[in-house]
Amino acid sequence: MAIDETRRFIPVSIAVLTVSDTRMLENDKSGNTLVQKLEEAGHRLAARDIVPDEAEVLAKTVQGWVIDKDIDVIITTGGTGFTGRDITPDTLEPLFDKRMDGFSVSFHTASQQKIGTSTIQSRATAGLIGTTFVFCLPGSPGACKDGWDWILASQLDYRHRPCNFVEIMPRLDEHLQR
Repeated sequence: MAIDETRRFIPVSIAVLTVSDTRMLENDKSGNTLVQKLEEAGHRLAARDIVPDEAEVLAKTVQGWVIDKDIDVIITTGGTGFTGRDITPDTLEPLFDKRMDGFSVSFHTASQQKIGTSTIQSRATAGLIGTTFVFCLPGSPGACKDGWDWILASQLDYRHRPCNFVEIMPRLDEHLQR
């Protein structure tokens, strides 16, 4: 795993969605962490919002972003736990055209190094809706930082070898072409 300096960096457009009944832009540390990380990496913040832990509002927001041609990736933060209001995986996984089981495995493997067995309290998940990658991270700034640093930073960097998501983005809709 390495960065191939002979390849140019290709920025992608990323939307950040915080799922919370209590957060506002002023106190959204997790969303702020993701925005800072993606901008430092050279990507573009395409959209940002905060929605309550309400399935209809969450699904409508994500579906609206999925049809927006200016958004390549959606990263959500929050709602991945086990309490009654944690509905992010339950709401978004049925929308996935393809699940990305390896994201959850990678997230938990990396997270276990930091918080041990407490990682099992997260239902971090990811998938593809249409041609848009959707990554669902826990609502803590630390989990967002770790998810970005350990997984997303490299997979959203075209220079990352041996493979990355950016290089397959042009082919995500090939099944629709005739």
